[in-house]
Amino acid sequence: MVEVAALVGDTARATMLAALMGGQALTASELASRARISRSTASGHLGKLVGARLLAVTQKRRNRYYRIASPLVARMLEGIKAVAAIEVPQRHQPRSITDTRLRFARTCYDHLAGYLGVAIADALVGKGHIVLTDDGGEVTASGMDFLSAFGAVPVPKSGSRRIFCRPCLDWSERRYHIAGHVGAEIHRCCLERGWLRRDRDTRIVRITPAGQIGLCKTFGVDLSGSRAPAHLGLHGVMNRRPMEIC
Repeated sequence: MVEVAALVGDTARATMLAALMGGQALTASELASRARISRSTASGHLGKLVGARLLAVTQKRRNRYYRIASPLVARMLEGIKAVAAIEVPQRHQPRSITDTRLRFARTCYDHLAGYLGVAIADALVGKGHIVLTDDGGEVTASGMDFLSAFGAVPVPKSGSRRIFCRPCLDWSERRYHIAGHVGAEIHRCCLERGWLRRDRDTRIVRITPAGQIGLCKTFGVDLSGSRAPAHLGLHGVMNRRPMEIC
């Protein structure tokens, strides 16, 4: 564990891992650009991360694509981030627009995190569809019906080793959002319905006008409060018409 902490503690490696936590596979050149280092330096860092089994690499034509090795690794990395957020005192400095957007809605590997992810988790727990505890997560009978009606695949494919439903401690909210197969399915359905749009080259997720209404009607998530950034709308354009209140 100490060796892993040393690996992810390096600024360049931490930046590249954070980029890959969006769930996408990226090339060494793309990761070098994110970390603002040379491609040769990035390749050296990536080799160490692959050797530590934190990353997996796939060759496709002339490019090598790197990704987080497994959901278990993603969980560990997010846990390190959460612990760091609790243990390290917050610096007294204004938050950037990017940081505000990241805290409001982002991807955590393949599921939703930030204020939005926690709000969805709270809504499902409040309706009795999901039970989240420190020990794990459970989908109730009503939750299975809800997920099916929403368009999610409530049961993983046969032979899948993926954890079905589990709580994931959100580093910015310091509360639980939903991970595992269930969390991934909720994210997938929101994307397919056009409720969410992912920012290019970041983990930031934007909520579309249709998403504001859909999330409100389906989950009971009210995004009209003060926590919603002014740039909530699609392509960062402020919505001038009032949002529907749940």
